[in-house]
Amino acid sequence: MTKQAKSGAADSQQTPTVLQDGAGDARADTGGSPAPLRGRPVTERKKKYLIAPRAVLGGFGTSSWMAPLGLSAVQQALTAMPDIDVVDTITPRASLATASFGPSSTGDSAEGVVVARMTDQKAGELLQRGQGQLLVERDQHLALLDPMLRRPDLVSSLTPYQGPQCELLLAVLGSDGAPLSEVEVSLFGGVLPSTAVTGPDGVARLRLYGDDAHTISGLYVKPRADYWSFYQRDPDLSLEEPNIVMLRPLAEWPALRGLPQQNAMGWGARAMRLDGVPQHYRGRGIKVAVIDSGAATTHGNLSEIHEGFDVVNKRTDRSTWNIDTLGHGSHCTGVIAATDAAWGIRGFAPEAEIHVCKLFPGGQVSQLIDALEYCIEQGIDIVNMSLGGAAPSEALERQIVRAKQAGVACIAAAGNSAAAVQYPASSPHVLAVAAIGKIGEFPPDSYHAETIGADIDMYGYFTARFSCFGPQVDVCAPGVAVVSSVPPNNFAAWDGTSMAAPHVTGLAALVLAHRPEFGAMVQARSPERVERLFQVLRMSARPVTLNDPNHIGYGLPDALVALGLPAAQQTMPWQSAAAGFGAPGGMHAMAPHDGGWLSATGAAMQHQGVQFQGMQHQGMQHPGIQHQGQGLPYPFGTVRVSGW
Repeated sequence: MTKQAKSGAADSQQTPTVLQDGAGDARADTGGSPAPLRGRPVTERKKKYLIAPRAVLGGFGTSSWMAPLGLSAVQQALTAMPDIDVVDTITPRASLATASFGPSSTGDSAEGVVVARMTDQKAGELLQRGQGQLLVERDQHLALLDPMLRRPDLVSSLTPYQGPQCELLLAVLGSDGAPLSEVEVSLFGGVLPSTAVTGPDGVARLRLYGDDAHTISGLYVKPRADYWSFYQRDPDLSLEEPNIVMLRPLAEWPALRGLPQQNAMGWGARAMRLDGVPQHYRGRGIKVAVIDSGAATTHGNLSEIHEGFDVVNKRTDRSTWNIDTLGHGSHCTGVIAATDAAWGIRGFAPEAEIHVCKLFPGGQVSQLIDALEYCIEQGIDIVNMSLGGAAPSEALERQIVRAKQAGVACIAAAGNSAAAVQYPASSPHVLAVAAIGKIGEFPPDSYHAETIGADIDMYGYFTARFSCFGPQVDVCAPGVAVVSSVPPNNFAAWDGTSMAAPHVTGLAALVLAHRPEFGAMVQARSPERVERLFQVLRMSARPVTLNDPNHIGYGLPDALVALGLPAAQQTMPWQSAAAGFGAPGGMHAMAPHDGGWLSATGAAMQHQGVQFQGMQHQGMQHPGIQHQGQGLPYPFGTVRVSGW
């Protein structure tokens, strides 16, 4: 073929060339094509970044920036720059004499942060021009620390185009035989996992690739509320007729008998000995903020909450904090302060003043900074953060330090990735809480049983398999099969360090309200008060499980010890280990409660092929605490700071 012929053949097969006129319309030059192709070229989209002057200020050379810089100067310079859109400016709403990140000589405060949209390339240029004196970081998305279902470990994306397919029917019923709707059903194994939700008839219709149900390795049934979950390994399933799963109501469990008509105390509260605390210890006078997905005040246990701030929707309606579409914030808030004394679940501090900061769905670091500024402004004593980000944030760390200087104690969930402690729990200025569970506090055929580790101690306590670990862990708390409030007026048993952190937050509220030494310090808001509170919580803890301090920190806080109340002296295996944790002399032991694993499951128990009989508690080592500077830059993933 000649060169001209090849060229002609290529020309006859070439695709239309997209052109763009001055108005931005694209048109196709196809030599008489019937319709022009209109659109716009694909380019990098702008992302949100956080920009703020750093503590050490100075000029930016020959750039257009003013020197030295304050926040308003940064905002003005960003507004004047092309291709940068200023979205928001978060400035201090409450002045702190002790908190300063370097005000400029012009009187323009360096505190706060500017939120702006720009491309990654533009952010890189901005960072370079700042010469280390300007904070420029991506406004990363945050996630609620709710343990995600991780079976199987790898999900293939290769969906078969051809081959046999079949439908498996699974009916979910309550104990009375009535169908249950909106129940999530998941099958694992086979060619691909499959998930469906039950309809009004209680039936979930799941598509299977292949025609052999024996390849299914797991069946998980997850109700929205009021029932225990169900998990069956290697289920025997039929493709010829509907398969039936009957769920157990939460109220049929011995420790929850009569829920919600009769008030019940969760196993976690009992494990921390809240049942031994006098009834008039209710947290009055203490302000607690829950930064989460909101709190449904339609719930009988949350109806006394009247303060809040919808951070995500603050420009449209900041009063929608009481709409909780996820239920996560309602669950955490119920653990802290469920209020009705005769109905539902008993919270730790039912008379504490709760402030709800709604951050999810869609929360980012900039909005968490805004929520913490609200906490400073409102004089919040304790903040519960059952959330985390993919990486540490210098801008958020500055705000956490600012909150601590204002006397705000931040308590955070360690994370549920079974890896290193996530941020912000890894911050040295935050109390990090890991999760434990206890044998006998949930049905053995529920999915909660899948969280059991191999470190069960003689009282049935174990480290949750999903819980993050590391030297940053301060304490552990119940985070498996925790029953609490969910919208609109129901209850659910959930797992996660998200559920563990509120246990410690609730106890912290009681300590501030009722421990005598804090009586004169409630008004004296300071970082010293925060450190003393953290010290009391750590020193009240007792070692549980057979794991090391990287997984449990100082152990499980004890309400009676933390509140300075008398407790019956017991001879327990953990008492000798408590001294290794720096526990004060005369710290009292914990008496076992009803529902302990020995009484619930017998003296010997078989779980996952391992027999636990006559186990002895192992000795534990002190989680060597070292002091490190509190300024920035700061090392993350290091040993925790000590204020004492």
